[in-house]
Amino acid sequence: MNIDLSDVKKISQWMESAGKKELSDIIRFYYEKASESEYSALHQLACKARDMYYHGRVYFRGLIEISSYCRNDCYYCGLQRSNLHTSRYRLSEEQILGCCKKGYEIGFRTFVLQGGEDAYYTDLRLCRIIFKIKEKYPDCAVTLSVGERSRESYKKLFDAGADRYLLRHETANEEHYRKLHPLEMSLENRKRCLYYLKEIGFQVGAGFMVDSPFQNYEILAEDFIFLRELEPHMIGIGPFIPHKDTRFAGYYHPSSRHALILLSLIRIMLPKTLLPATTALGTVDKLGQRKGFAAGANVIMPNLSPLEHRADYSLYDNKLYTGLEASEHLTALARNIESMGLVPDFSRGDYVDLKNAGTSLSSGKACGKEKK
Repeated sequence: MNIDLSDVKKISQWMESAGKKELSDIIRFYYEKASESEYSALHQLACKARDMYYHGRVYFRGLIEISSYCRNDCYYCGLQRSNLHTSRYRLSEEQILGCCKKGYEIGFRTFVLQGGEDAYYTDLRLCRIIFKIKEKYPDCAVTLSVGERSRESYKKLFDAGADRYLLRHETANEEHYRKLHPLEMSLENRKRCLYYLKEIGFQVGAGFMVDSPFQNYEILAEDFIFLRELEPHMIGIGPFIPHKDTRFAGYYHPSSRHALILLSLIRIMLPKTLLPATTALGTVDKLGQRKGFAAGANVIMPNLSPLEHRADYSLYDNKLYTGLEASEHLTALARNIESMGLVPDFSRGDYVDLKNAGTSLSSGKACGKEKK
């Protein structure tokens, strides 16, 4: 490589304009040829890029997995509708509000409501839940991750008080998308949804799986280019982990190394983004989340879901749900982060360049005056 890794802004500007071949080449270099010292230097540069804007802060989000039902049949996901071997559940409004109460009392100021694309959660139901959360906890952000919906639906959720929306694009390459999803799903629609969310005013998160089946350097370069064009506020990536009840069962033995490389490269390319150290990282590597912070990540999402359902939200095999990523071990997790010289931050933790952050307060417009 001929790039001087000592200059954060220089390499960031280079990545902002690099073409598909240049991006695929740099990814290939770090995957295949980089020495341990070059690998370490990349992670250090990513941390420097992060700390230019976030000053060593790691933001905590309370994750609430609201439903394991899903209308989709994505080939890689344990929640796919054709999986007859998984346990299904959905949380009631009261259960979700109970998780928020618990989370607020221990310090969380962001709640992430994540689930499969479950038709039970109509606009009315979701808006009512969002409205009640914002009414009880007006100083908190509400993040949704409930899949593809119409623009009108997204607008109602935003008007009810939702602040952020996470929707991984999974791959920006059409041919690759087709190998991972059934015909009724569309990459075009997934991208359209992401742009709708940005237009409406959400803080938007995208992302993809690392080492997913059929992925190559050119496909990864297209992911980088799409992220560069979309400019999401958050980017979630983590290692692909096979699920035993899908067609990719036993596909490979996942590790954290490639995900950590891409975390650092994304951080350098888009230094202001909010970048989580995912549960998937911690699942494949017991030190994975710690390594994620050392690679430039600055968000973690401890699990607030009811204990009796955590194992049922089975996106992939052997998912962590009772270890350090769980809210019950929050003090130990915060100490772990502090031991790295970082600062655990339980505030809303908005995107650094967000204008008028926190002004999307509940108006109740989307809920109307309909009967509950």
